Amino acid sequence: MTPDERRFTAIYDAYRQNVWAYAAARAGRQAADEAVSETFAIAWRRLADVPDPALPWLLGVARNVLRDGHRARVRRESSAAELSRAARPAGDIAEDVAERLAVLRAMAALPEADREVLILIAWQGLTPREAAEVVRCSPAALRVRLHRARRRLLRAAEREMAGEREPGGARRQVGIVSEEMS
Repeated sequence: MTPDERRFTAIYDAYRQNVWAYAAARAGRQAADEAVSETFAIAWRRLADVPDPALPWLLGVARNVLRDGHRARVRRESSAAELSRAARPAGDIAEDVAERLAVLRAMAALPEADREVLILIAWQGLTPREAAEVVRCSPAALRVRLHRARRRLLRAAEREMAGEREPGGARRQVGIVSEEMS
């Protein structure tokens, strides 16, 4: 056994339980097993960087491993949610394009303040509280502005679509407005 192998084995034997307990307290038993494995794999690769005593360094590595695992899980869940939204029933592509163009033209016709609120909420994904911080108003005032902006956008989009009528003369609903603005 080489000196590096002896040192690593000593570190592993001395601190494995501490690292596992830390990870289990933060993320549960199953994640703890994975975090311990990854933590000690990193310790082996960076053995020259491991200080004495090793526990604080190992716990910092475990913290980063858990954080990176959480980020990866959030990205996977976000991607899955995005795919499920995109997998709506296939309709007429021309209708979808016409609706999107109508909404974009309607957005362009709105006052700048309305566009800003709608973009912050619908396209940037901010909560009303976060959007209120951006535009420097109270969350209650932002909700009122958002409600009014949505109403104006819907009316403007319906005017854009007014030339397109369903059989029987009924006006088409602009579904994209309610989907993307909710």
